[in-house]
Amino acid sequence: MTPSPSRLPASFRDPSGFLFTRNGILHRQINRAYSKDYARFIDSGLCEKLVKAGLLIPHVEVDQPPAESALAFKIIQPERAPFISYPYEWSFSQLKDAALVTLSIQKRALKLDMSLKDASAYNIQFLRGKPTLIDTLSFEIYKEGEPWVAYKQFCQHFLAPLALMAYRDVRLSQLLRIYIDGVPLDLASELLPAKTKLNFGLLTHIHVHAGAQKRYSDKAVAPRRGAMSKQALTGLIESLEATVRKLTWKPAGTEWGDYYDNTNYTDSAFEHKRQLVKEWSAEKNPALVWDLGGNTGVFSREAASSGAFTVSFDIDPAAVEQNYRTVKTQKEQNILPLVLDLTNPSPALGWDNAERDSFGARGPADMILALAVIHHLAISNNVPLPHLADFFAVHCKWLVIEFVPKSDSQVQKLLASREDIFPNYTREGFEAAFSERFEIQKREAVRDSERVLYLMKTK
Repeated sequence: MTPSPSRLPASFRDPSGFLFTRNGILHRQINRAYSKDYARFIDSGLCEKLVKAGLLIPHVEVDQPPAESALAFKIIQPERAPFISYPYEWSFSQLKDAALVTLSIQKRALKLDMSLKDASAYNIQFLRGKPTLIDTLSFEIYKEGEPWVAYKQFCQHFLAPLALMAYRDVRLSQLLRIYIDGVPLDLASELLPAKTKLNFGLLTHIHVHAGAQKRYSDKAVAPRRGAMSKQALTGLIESLEATVRKLTWKPAGTEWGDYYDNTNYTDSAFEHKRQLVKEWSAEKNPALVWDLGGNTGVFSREAASSGAFTVSFDIDPAAVEQNYRTVKTQKEQNILPLVLDLTNPSPALGWDNAERDSFGARGPADMILALAVIHHLAISNNVPLPHLADFFAVHCKWLVIEFVPKSDSQVQKLLASREDIFPNYTREGFEAAFSERFEIQKREAVRDSERVLYLMKTK
């Protein structure tokens, strides 16, 4: 008997097809409504060219029962991303690179008489260190004279947030958490400084575009045949590309971007900690590691050296930006830097709170690294130690965690401006709380420091 398929809740908007799993294997059903576009996509060679260039996730056609027989044309099995991330978790350069990849794909598609019918940032994932399109059904046969149907979506998902990050504040990327269909252009236009109207690209694609949307919001406007030639459409894409390329942001002035330059570690302590993380990661050989508080990724890379796919989370966008730039420079394929506030992690979003998974729903990880974060959570954010133990136990099998005592200079800084209301924040209190949920398998004093590194296994 064939196991029942399970449709992915995020995959319901497109009549062309949808994702489902069977026996834990990811499949995509292509509906008959998309058969002509899919045939052109394959026969034109566009699919092969994009996969070969690393711009599109590869897939194979498989002989599998469909999830909905009445609609089905074909079933394909795409490569599965090791971790799904969302644009509000990306650094500035990650969002910028995702935007440029989307435009590059559209330019390549137009050369073969096809076009992207959507330009959603959620269709991009970071695979092998690079932004990659994961929606095989994003293409349609190009129709001469028609404008780019995904133009508004591109501006809302990519250009508007990038401009706000570059010209106002990098933290405005979090607007994408509120506006799941992209930042409204009228809002972006209001928030951007007046000087952006002197930038031809931003004037055209955000300010003027926002005004046109407002004027025609209650009118049905049908595109006129011949209204936009392919040459004009290519010019539009190149204008967007030039506008995106000129947007820059320099990671500076935030709390943790230069953390390792200001740490109280001696060189000996730092290297000892790196050695322990590397040894314990190699010993347990996890497939998926979450480094919670990864900063610029120094210890993430020690975990990744064992072959683990390592998601390196940090609250500071400057640290994540630096981490991603290192990934690009060193051509690393198994490290994914992401922005995350552990005290307010990414929630479930979208229709029925099911389109975008919460942080926790994308786990559990095989191993979590929690290095130099426990004192921030327990003291800065008043999270009791038993709550922390419960949190980590739910999200991993193996935990590498560092206890930083009150006598440490970093903790003293936290306590300098507040009353010490943490009588249980001691090594004994820490071990008692975590022993309820974990077996403490190893404990090592970090050389030349009062800190202790633990290797724990969930009970």
